[in-house]
Amino acid sequence: MPSFRLTLTLLGSLLAATACSAKANPADAVPAPVVDAPRASAPSQLTAVLSGGCFWGVQAVFQHVKGVISATSGYAGGSAKTAEYEAVSTGETGHAESVKVVYDPSQITYGELLRVFFSVAHDPTELNRQGPDEGTQYRSSIFYSNDEQQRIAEAYIAQLDNAKVFKRPIVTKVVPLQAFYPAEAYHQNYAALHPNQPYIMFNDAPKVEHLRQEFPDLYTGK
Repeated sequence: MPSFRLTLTLLGSLLAATACSAKANPADAVPAPVVDAPRASAPSQLTAVLSGGCFWGVQAVFQHVKGVISATSGYAGGSAKTAEYEAVSTGETGHAESVKVVYDPSQITYGELLRVFFSVAHDPTELNRQGPDEGTQYRSSIFYSNDEQQRIAEAYIAQLDNAKVFKRPIVTKVVPLQAFYPAEAYHQNYAALHPNQPYIMFNDAPKVEHLRQEFPDLYTGK
């Protein structure tokens, strides 16, 4: 557990980044994407890689989404030789703390995952930070693995910006996925394993609760 996360816990309670607080009208739901992949007719497995601040909270959110098979904390955007926590924490590796989401497209679409990402997993209007965490490693990014993912992500950002869903413009970058590197074992399932840790209580547990409130049909208690 990095010391700066401990020392900024109280600040995190005030600045915890959720997209709910960034909405132009907090009472309004983030709309579903107009452009999306069709729901698959048979079960299979596809992958989405997303970054939006500390990977603990993003992983925790997607672990509670219906249709998600697994969510793994890790690093994307840099090279294999710097894909380890101490190096990434310098903000100089090109990596972002990211989460690889493996999902069943017969239960949830890529666009629906992005709706959760923009709605409750993070604040897409914060540049190179989320709540108390600051640096390029906490940037908001969608790492696409094919043309369809790129098309859906770019269209959705344009849709949300044009509708002025958020108070400020979305800063999320849509970039090609070169590779995803799983994070160290102690980072995996961190929120579930440490529910009473102050950083989790102030910054990440509220995101899961917002998921339950805003998307009851997608929320699972697993």
